[in-house]
Amino acid sequence: MSIALQLTLALCLDALLGEPKWLWNRLPHPAVLMGQLVRWLDVTLNRTHVARTTGVVALVVMVTLAGAVGWALSLFGDVVAICAAAILLAHRSLVEHVGAVAAGLRLSDAAGRQAVRMIVSRDVSDAAPQDVARAGIESLAENFSDGVVAPAFWFLVAGLPGIAIYKMVNTADSMIGYRTPRYADFGWAAARCDDVLNWVPARLTALALTLMGGAWHAWAAIRADAALHRSPNAGWPEAALAHSLSFALAGPRSYDGAVQTFPWVNGAGKRALTSSDIDTGVALIWKTWGGIVAALFVLGGLQWLL
Repeated sequence: MSIALQLTLALCLDALLGEPKWLWNRLPHPAVLMGQLVRWLDVTLNRTHVARTTGVVALVVMVTLAGAVGWALSLFGDVVAICAAAILLAHRSLVEHVGAVAAGLRLSDAAGRQAVRMIVSRDVSDAAPQDVARAGIESLAENFSDGVVAPAFWFLVAGLPGIAIYKMVNTADSMIGYRTPRYADFGWAAARCDDVLNWVPARLTALALTLMGGAWHAWAAIRADAALHRSPNAGWPEAALAHSLSFALAGPRSYDGAVQTFPWVNGAGKRALTSSDIDTGVALIWKTWGGIVAALFVLGGLQWLL
């Protein structure tokens, strides 16, 4: 079976099953194991005077182990490859978590804030409903790139070793890739590697969202707004979703009780976002997912015929 058809089936399996509790209540999820490895390397190697060097060593260890496990699993054939890839994709869990924010807001402001805390790092303890909705939509855009398109891209490029390495680096970045006194040096290699691995997928995500959202006329504005983001990659899917749906995203938000002023993305768009706007964003993500699956199916069919 071609790798494109493997990926097509893995995406469909993930969308169908997501992360079944009956399985992960009995077995440790690969992301949990990756997190445990990162934590052990942090405790073992994070020494202040040589932190950048040991951070590079830690990254090499992580990439080597993840690639080796991915390669070993790939030897067991198509079914194992499809199931393993599905486990490392996160489309179903993403739309469920963001959908929970919309459902929470329909119940109460507090329920909406509680739901969005599960997916964002910003301070939402006093967030207004429109700010909660905006946070949920931004997370939807960024995590569609990080959790779906990027792992799918690296599986298509390098099979199970590729997706395993990507998920390992992405997990490390989420845990140690911060510019804090503890991780500014030790997490530097993981953060830079994550930026490199997400560079192409982030832009592909923006292209896909723009195409499925019918926003080609705004491509120049999307490019300009993407450059305003503090991340070299996260701004692309966020800007594409904002312009496709005429929403204003980014802007001011609070971290650790202090309000930080970030520039608006598509500032002329709708700012008073609601739970219904979250539903609209989720619908576009599903539509884009469907377009990606269809394209991969065609690619796989062509590979089979040729």
